[in-house]
Amino acid sequence: MKEKLEALAAEIADYREGDIPRPDADHVGRWLAQFDADEREPLLDELIHVWSKTYFSKASARDFIGHVISADKLAGADPKAFWAATNVLDTQKNGHSQRDLRSLFAEELLKATGLSLSCCGGSNRFVYLDDVLFTGNRIQHDLKRWLVNAPQVAEVHVILLAYYRYGEWTTDTELKAEASRLGKTINFTFWRALEWENRKYYRFNSDVLWPTRLPPEATGYDQGRFPLVPRAPGGLGSLFSSDARRDVIEQALLNAGLRIRSFSANPKQILRPLGFGEFGVGFGSLFLSYRNCPNNSPLALWWGGRTNPPSHPFNKWYPLVPRRTYGGDDDF
Repeated sequence: MKEKLEALAAEIADYREGDIPRPDADHVGRWLAQFDADEREPLLDELIHVWSKTYFSKASARDFIGHVISADKLAGADPKAFWAATNVLDTQKNGHSQRDLRSLFAEELLKATGLSLSCCGGSNRFVYLDDVLFTGNRIQHDLKRWLVNAPQVAEVHVILLAYYRYGEWTTDTELKAEASRLGKTINFTFWRALEWENRKYYRFNSDVLWPTRLPPEATGYDQGRFPLVPRAPGGLGSLFSSDARRDVIEQALLNAGLRIRSFSANPKQILRPLGFGEFGVGFGSLFLSYRNCPNNSPLALWWGGRTNPPSHPFNKWYPLVPRRTYGGDDDF
């Protein structure tokens, strides 16, 4: 067990490096102890398995960006000329993901081409950088605002570490419709290192936590705009090691999320047991990067804090990957 605790800590070793203490076996063990005894080892095994596929270290993010800069499909035979004429957007109002990715991009661009971002631009070609697309709401908001003053004809390349297919489809559809409404001809192309399935039609083999059943206390999540339609047992998707382990991790994190919500007298409806969003019991993402844990992930992974008084609800749960909020706080 100790080796497995160390293995998970090693998998996320550079998570928020420099902001919070480096994860170790004791930290993982303290988090894991909050679950029922029969859930702990399979939950630990499955997180090791899944995060080996979905965790983006800073090194892996840097490698992807370096690949994008020199990719023939994007930059052609002369990457320096391509990027010298390309505008790299800085449009994000909330959060730090675009700023951080632009910084990493600038470092790799300088190494690969000798160009600085300040020297790039001048054409009707634009790049929007971000780490991951979940529902696409933030990217839609940023680019719809940008479209108002955008050129009449332009191409926009949205470059991401990862995206979820439903969010990519709705974002592409929404942005094209908005450009058309404004009377502009804008071509949007999405680039990613990884993509995952989360469309309802493919829920049996989805790449998000999508429970086969709800516990009695999970009332109301089968209603609303996007009610939970349980998946049938047996589907793995591309992430999970087995259906049995998938079921354990889904139920364990769902029940822990319900428990966490019970700590607050009036929890926000949008903050659901398996993550932020209107999808049934929550978005259910297991994406994690060195930068931060998204709120679209299960509450049991990131909710809680260490700086509030002992009586505060945040201190009733110890987070595995404490989340930095838009305001910069560690306590959610």
